[in-house]
Amino acid sequence: MKNSNPAGRRGFTLVEMLAVVAIIVILAALVVGGMKYATEKTNTNKAKIQVALLSSAIEQYKIDTGSYPASQNPTGENESANLRKLLFLDGKDDTNKVKKIYLTELEETSKQGWITGTGDTAKITDPWGNEYRYRSGKAAANQDFDVWSVGKDGKTKEDEPKAKESIDDIRNSN
Repeated sequence: MKNSNPAGRRGFTLVEMLAVVAIIVILAALVVGGMKYATEKTNTNKAKIQVALLSSAIEQYKIDTGSYPASQNPTGENESANLRKLLFLDGKDDTNKVKKIYLTELEETSKQGWITGTGDTAKITDPWGNEYRYRSGKAAANQDFDVWSVGKDGKTKEDEPKAKESIDDIRNSN
């Protein structure tokens, strides 16, 4: 039998090449999917830690002042700038009678990366870029206060933690 390949080498067939490409595509899809899952899990855990840090700082504030930071909005929206001011900026203000920084991670240069904006108007944001919600007093679902992230979808029903819009919310309780 005569060999048509003078050097005795065989090349890859088109079918073999397509099989290798298909395997590489499948593996790449698995890696990308796994990375998305890992990133989402990391963001969720980071938000849980941030909610716990905020809750602890709010409790310390109450111990020192006798009351929880007041909130104006029963939905908890647009409260994070005021909360940051009370827990962080007032500790730098000479007129504040307590003069205590309750949460050093609220510094704009913090590695937590949860401050958006600068100065008095800087907001505390979750890993997805949504402003943290806060409310206290009669508006709160809990006896003391509520602090929560609206999660990846950016939607919430403040008083219904089991609602479809609230399913990915990360709350200090409920």
